[in-house]
Amino acid sequence: MSFQIAHADTVNVAVASNFRGPAEVLAKHFLNHSGHHVRISAGSSGKLYAQILHGAPFDVFMSADELRPEKLEQNGLGVSGTRFSYALGQLVLWSQRKQFEGADCLAVLKLLNFDHLAIAHPITAPYGAAAKDWMQKLGLWENVRSRLVTGENIGQAFHFTASGNAALGLIAASQLINKDIPHGSCRYVVPVAEHRPIRQQAVLIERARNNNAARAFLVFLRSEQSAEIIQRYGYRLP
Repeated sequence: MSFQIAHADTVNVAVASNFRGPAEVLAKHFLNHSGHHVRISAGSSGKLYAQILHGAPFDVFMSADELRPEKLEQNGLGVSGTRFSYALGQLVLWSQRKQFEGADCLAVLKLLNFDHLAIAHPITAPYGAAAKDWMQKLGLWENVRSRLVTGENIGQAFHFTASGNAALGLIAASQLINKDIPHGSCRYVVPVAEHRPIRQQAVLIERARNNNAARAFLVFLRSEQSAEIIQRYGYRLP
């Protein structure tokens, strides 16, 4: 697949924190194919959405949910017909604490045998909303609220857990793909049927309606090469 054009541009992409790693890899491949650079700004989907509402100069929004891109499309800030799902997220309960080596992470959670649980913010971060869904389904939400360490985004939730400051963390499976990340002491993959789908969607921002480089990036994001990279980072495909 080739996207060669007459001159190079820079595409400003707002990316949900959980997808920063694969987005950076995708950006390098896109540059090789098209000559266009991709400038990535990562953060919680809620905060990036708010920035777009206030005129932030983004060309493409890659959210960790489908709600915010849909809202942008509905209010005219997202270009109708450009919104699509690029990845399906997976939630994992994980610990780095040596005391839980070989333990059943789910049992540790249910028995409240821990001091702090890190999650992303349930209002601004889709992975946080999914974490809350799951704990409510287990009947644990009220019991764990006093033990929560809430990150602004899933990246912070992972940092709290990987550093050992939180005994457990509900994080993105993709964050554990990096070979530099320690194996951890225990992990439990949360069944996708037990929380709202983490359907990550992208949309072209209205300011970039006539930006051919931004449109080319969205085409590339739907290519087979991109699909391989996305799966390699622990995501499922729509």
